[in-house]
Amino acid sequence: MDGNCLAMGHKEIDMDEGWDIIQKWITKLRRISEGLPEPPFNVDDYVMLYSSVYSTCIQGPHHGYSAQLYNKCKQDLEEYMSSTVFPSLSEKHDEHLLRELVKRFANHKVMVKWLALCFNYLERYYIRQRALPTISEIGLTCFRDLVFDALKHKAKDVVIALIDREREGEEIDRALLKNGKMDCYEKDFEEHMLRDTGNYYSCKVSNWILSDSCPDYMIKAEECLEKERDKRCRALLGQDRVDDLSRMCRLYHKIPNGLEQVASAFKQHVIAECTQLVQQAEDAAKSKLQQQILIRELIELHNEYMEYVSNGFINHELFHKALKEAFESFYNETVGGTLSSELMATFSDNIKL
Repeated sequence: MDGNCLAMGHKEIDMDEGWDIIQKWITKLRRISEGLPEPPFNVDDYVMLYSSVYSTCIQGPHHGYSAQLYNKCKQDLEEYMSSTVFPSLSEKHDEHLLRELVKRFANHKVMVKWLALCFNYLERYYIRQRALPTISEIGLTCFRDLVFDALKHKAKDVVIALIDREREGEEIDRALLKNGKMDCYEKDFEEHMLRDTGNYYSCKVSNWILSDSCPDYMIKAEECLEKERDKRCRALLGQDRVDDLSRMCRLYHKIPNGLEQVASAFKQHVIAECTQLVQQAEDAAKSKLQQQILIRELIELHNEYMEYVSNGFINHELFHKALKEAFESFYNETVGGTLSSELMATFSDNIKL
């Protein structure tokens, strides 16, 4: 029997037969996530997989196949992580490991998102009623427990090595550094990062005391504090840590001109985010639709950072000014040969119409 027959529910099947058909679609998703030759997963594929899951769930007596299908899906994800994903990553080292780990995790999240959509019937009528972990939760937990936990110490060493190289003035791949601080071990990373920062500067201070005069020592210490403050501010912004940003602002508010430096770091962060969006739009098709998408994304970004200003940055006027100046710098950028300010004006006119 093929997938079409199952999706239409033309005849009753057993669990093994239904799972074999479903697994073929899952295999296609995996091949895509691994970058192997495979046609894109499209709407028709989604309909077929969803229908196959639905048909399998309702075939058994009293919906008995729902429980079996749920367990099969969980076991299959665990086996895939252990037998395929982890071995392919464990052979990597240094930045190659971190780069491949970040890539794998990003692709895995996309695959899990598709699986969750296709298994939506199982979630609505079985998982939710029994308060079980969702397919999305299972997928991300499997990656964390069976892949990342086994590699996180190696990945952590690579991230810290990148940060130390940047502290020494070397140009590094900041996108890799940002993505390498993956959300599935952020707390664990912070603990190691704080310990490493202390060790790094403890060694530096010991050398400065022996070789530098008191004024030179103070200048170096001030420069390091400024760098770490800017780095910490960018990290908190990237992690949506509004409460921590608020604490940071209250702390630096007590220092003369302390908030000016934090506001400057905030402004540079916003400019970088705007520039990235503009660059993505330039790289994509230069159509009116793409330009409208860009403007919408920039408006959403402005609204998001206005929330930071109101809450995380204690609604201070310095941060209102920093946000305003950051977006003003974007207005003179061009997208597809058109000034961003003109695109914004056209977008506003269309909304009014």
